[in-house]
Amino acid sequence: MHQWILSAVLTVVILLGATASQAPFAQEKKTPELKDVINVLPKFAIPMREVGDRFQNMYFAAKGGNWGLAFYMSKYMNGAMNPAKITKPDEYPMWSGFYESSIEPVNKAIMAKDFPAFEKAYNEAIKGCNTCHAGMGYAFIQVHRLKTPPDQGVNYTLKSKGEDVPK
Repeated sequence: MHQWILSAVLTVVILLGATASQAPFAQEKKTPELKDVINVLPKFAIPMREVGDRFQNMYFAAKGGNWGLAFYMSKYMNGAMNPAKITKPDEYPMWSGFYESSIEPVNKAIMAKDFPAFEKAYNEAIKGCNTCHAGMGYAFIQVHRLKTPPDQGVNYTLKSKGEDVPK
């Protein structure tokens, strides 16, 4: 008798388990909508963290004569903000305008391998960062040049040129 009860309980457990394991597959799968995709993209703050690190690394690369790395940091700093084209379409033009007005002079100095011009343009870009932050309501975010680069695992003194960066 006990064996019969045990068999019946095991059969019920097995049947319930098989039914429960197929329940999610029985439901219709929902295809994500565009708004769902946009909602998981980084807005402004997350890409800005990458921008900040790359901006700081750019200085140490230029100072060390690794102009290729300096330009690489600038190029990918700008690319890091691409999600904001979709997630913050009203704010992205501010970034784009800042990059063109404040970082392009830095890029020109990188391509000329001219550290004094680079440093001058870089310091002006820092002022531009802080002005932009204040203008967007983030005056509590103040950029300053670090004493050491955020990424310690890179050779900042490897000699290179801005033109070394692949297109």
